[in-house]
Amino acid sequence: MSGWLCVAGLGPGDAALVTPQVQQALEQATDVLGYGPYLARVPRRADQACHASDNREELERARHGLRLAQAGRRAVIVSSGDPGVFAMAAAVFEAMEAEPAWQRLDVRVLPGVTAMLAAAARLGAPLGHDFCAINLSDNLKPWALIERRLVLAVQADLVLALYNPRSRSRPEGFARALAVLRQHCEPQRWVGLARAVFTPQESVRHLPLAQVQPDMADMRTLVIVGSRATRTVGRYLYTPRRAD
Repeated sequence: MSGWLCVAGLGPGDAALVTPQVQQALEQATDVLGYGPYLARVPRRADQACHASDNREELERARHGLRLAQAGRRAVIVSSGDPGVFAMAAAVFEAMEAEPAWQRLDVRVLPGVTAMLAAAARLGAPLGHDFCAINLSDNLKPWALIERRLVLAVQADLVLALYNPRSRSRPEGFARALAVLRQHCEPQRWVGLARAVFTPQESVRHLPLAQVQPDMADMRTLVIVGSRATRTVGRYLYTPRRAD
């Protein structure tokens, strides 16, 4: 039987938001690979091998999955959110570049609900007009590039979805981003902070940029910075569909 590899998104946390397509792939898989906390979200089967690895071992995890598929196994690499957004799908294709035999394998990417979309849904509709996503982690790119993209996105008046704002190894990242935003945005610009959405630990709020503090975000927080048009209605935050 021919092997295959699926790179699957588990969504933001609620099992109800895992797509039927992803559920089917997991049911058919002989092997499931992923970062330990993500694997913990996958129902275990006695006849299914689980391969946990550290969150900084993406490329080796991708190679492992490709080797399993090459050996005839049915492998699924899981990511939270969507696997194509700052996640495992890109690592799989990067690994495939170095090995022509892997490029002939049956590799599929199965989408999931992104952290950005889940956070926006909880906040209201802040992504109602043009937006962009920026990863604030400088593990794979220099801070100077992150800062340049922040400035250009604000100058273009895009709504910003900021991933990985602050971690124990990068406690200063969100503070640096806030400093850049305060140089280029008005103090009343709306900012949404959505932590661990669709889980029991969920916390969602929005407040003006001037009131946002660095310790309000961590690695489980998705930050949405509004455009000049973003505003509130009742307890919700939204960006009108019509541009000025």
